[in-house]
Amino acid sequence: MPIEKTSDFAGISGTFQVGAGPNLSPHSSIVGEFMWHGLPPTQHVLAVLVNHSSRQASQPNNVSTSSNLYSLTANYLFHKDGRRYSYYAIGGEGWYYRHTALNNYTLIPGTVCQPVWDWWGYACQNGIVSTSNTLATKGMSSGGVNGGVGITISLGDSGVK
Repeated sequence: MPIEKTSDFAGISGTFQVGAGPNLSPHSSIVGEFMWHGLPPTQHVLAVLVNHSSRQASQPNNVSTSSNLYSLTANYLFHKDGRRYSYYAIGGEGWYYRHTALNNYTLIPGTVCQPVWDWWGYACQNGIVSTSNTLATKGMSSGGVNGGVGITISLGDSGVK
């Protein structure tokens, strides 16, 4: 869930995160992580984008957006494992990349490709005109730091936490 200034522009979406790494000692680990986080526009932002785009296109309902955040991080993890409860602290640095696009779908899907479509700047894929018309796209990358603390609870003798 986006917070602070990000929540002014992006709504709730999905997140996928995976990480792994070696234990350095019984309480210390190094963890590499990859994360993807969807950042769909809020209804207010989408209304602004559609209204602006509808002045440039004949079909305002055919506007779509995408915005995603990707990260690769390296972290130090301190963990104290107990029989039922455990706690940890994690911190590190990494690379963060956000990519956004605003598209306007202006053609009927399945339009057969002819030279005239190429002349007007449309792309052809497998004999069909691509219906995607990118109005704007931008990618930004930056270094950053992260950190957190947490607890884990063992679920009986199953080994699951």
